[in-house]
Amino acid sequence: MAEATGTSILELKAVTKKFGPVEVIRGIDLDVRQGEFIVFVGPSGCGKSTLLRIIAGLEDASAGEVWIAGQEVSSTPPANRGIAMVFQTYALYPHLSVRDNMRLGLKQAGTPAAEIDRRVEVASTMLSLDPYLKRFPAELSGGQRQRVAIGRAVVREPTLFLFDEPLSNLDAGLRVNTRLEIAQLHRRLNATMIYVTHDQVEAMTLADRIVVLSAGRIEQVGAPMELYNNPANEFVAGFIGSPKMNFIEGARLGDKAKTLGIRPEHLTVDPNSGAFKGTVVHAEHLGGDTNLYVETEKAGLITARLFGEYQAAPGATVHLTPLPGRMLRFDETGKTIGTM
Repeated sequence: MAEATGTSILELKAVTKKFGPVEVIRGIDLDVRQGEFIVFVGPSGCGKSTLLRIIAGLEDASAGEVWIAGQEVSSTPPANRGIAMVFQTYALYPHLSVRDNMRLGLKQAGTPAAEIDRRVEVASTMLSLDPYLKRFPAELSGGQRQRVAIGRAVVREPTLFLFDEPLSNLDAGLRVNTRLEIAQLHRRLNATMIYVTHDQVEAMTLADRIVVLSAGRIEQVGAPMELYNNPANEFVAGFIGSPKMNFIEGARLGDKAKTLGIRPEHLTVDPNSGAFKGTVVHAEHLGGDTNLYVETEKAGLITARLFGEYQAAPGATVHLTPLPGRMLRFDETGKTIGTM
């Protein structure tokens, strides 16, 4: 990850967005520093793409202020905000070559031809696009098209890069490769990037800080492992981590907390003894991991994640035990109130 400095590049101050009577962004405050990689994550409809579009100037905020590089930009057109945006649909011009797609924005801005050529050369080398500069988008794979879209953003040398679910149209293998390329690009450019995704794995692997959104509000902001280890509330605990955290009614275990939570990887499994006796319902063998779904007497259906292969046939009896200090306690409002 690139190291962030103390300089604020983006400030959101009480940003609100309404569509008619429906408030989709609810008074968001956020400060992003130079060089940070920030990921907006949350379920569909939480407002993350709308918030990105407000930053870009593609949507107007109903209230609040957007500051970029020390300037209030709420009335500034998108082209003058010093941002470059990469969309999930690539948004390439089919009649233009790769080179001309990358050149177009600079040409329209009146950048001198020699400077355009320099920037395109730098970006194409950085993104391994040199062999494809004369090709047209229809002649490229999805991953190559996305690299061109990223290259088109790079040549603008923006203050702020904005990515709106850029990997959602790629297959699993290309997603991993392109994710790596974006991480490497961030380090090389020491650029400030805001990245929207619904995929918490992308968020965990790319972000310096994650902004978890729900129903138009920020639930928590923090480094990936901070959110994983110290979620502020039940929503964040359930959203961050895969497989999802197990939730158990406190009363079922004789605890005064409304809800208890334990991550699947924080459970040990023993065929003979443990805290929760149960019956294996299903086993997912993933090669590097095994996910066991166990119907327990005390806690209901529990998922346990084990490293490597673990042989347990459906119907087998096993015992699950939480690791000490890894079970989270949540109050009536969903707020985290400690561990056990």
